[in-house]
Amino acid sequence: QVQLVESGGGLVQAGGSLRLSCVASGGTFSRYDMGWFRQAPGKEREFVSYISRFSGTIYHSDSAKGRFTITRDNAKDTVYLQMNSLKPEDTAVYYCARKSVSSFYYDPLNYNPWGQGTQVTVSS
Repeated sequence: QVQLVESGGGLVQAGGSLRLSCVASGGTFSRYDMGWFRQAPGKEREFVSYISRFSGTIYHSDSAKGRFTITRDNAKDTVYLQMNSLKPEDTAVYYCARKSVSSFYYDPLNYNPWGQGTQVTVSS
């Protein structure tokens, strides 16, 4: 059974950077496409970034383009989200998830399992 554990969140000032990590266990990580999502209080969970199993395909949300970078290291069973030029509106709990359904990469319904999330707070 695949388990995902995120880390790297924290409090940062606007304009700062954070790198989130998500370590997978219990499966063959290189077989999985992965995604990052986030959920702010009172809002729905939204797509941030996607990376295919060998990094050949990457997508970012419009809000992440030009500021966030998704990468993975299959030897370390880890996917990363480098976040630069952070804004207060990036404040949310960030989740990584394994894509489990061959459908839209931006739909959280197509992902399972999920990590427990890591809080990112950007102060103005």
